Amino acid sequence: MPQLDDAFMEAVYEVVKLIPRGQVATYGQVATYVVSPRYARAVGRALKLLPPKRKDVPWQRVINAGGRVSARGDVTRPDVQERLLKKEGVVFDASGKTNLAIFGWSGPPPGWKLPYDEPPGRAPPRLVLAKPALT
Repeated sequence: MPQLDDAFMEAVYEVVKLIPRGQVATYGQVATYVVSPRYARAVGRALKLLPPKRKDVPWQRVINAGGRVSARGDVTRPDVQERLLKKEGVVFDASGKTNLAIFGWSGPPPGWKLPYDEPPGRAPPRLVLAKPALT
């Protein structure tokens, strides 16, 4: 499985911090503001790896493109995520879906860009592929 570059993870966290209380964004939407919508799964992984001490990142505000909380094999986190979102005023229907037209985030303000210390012309944050383990 690919390892995530620290710059990529921090970029994800910076975008997620922009999502207002009571609104949600999709993994693909966050990935679009970081580098490309093709990195949606990497956004999910970055949020899964978010250290518990990072209380400044509202991870719960990122859901899947279907308007649902993604379980991905985690037993407790989806329940916590839905409970936190409901506490913020996000409404879910009986099937566990929220209306993205109502609760979806419209994105960062015009002119916003990630605060990089990257030299001009350098590629944006990326996934770094780990070498496969020899067995």
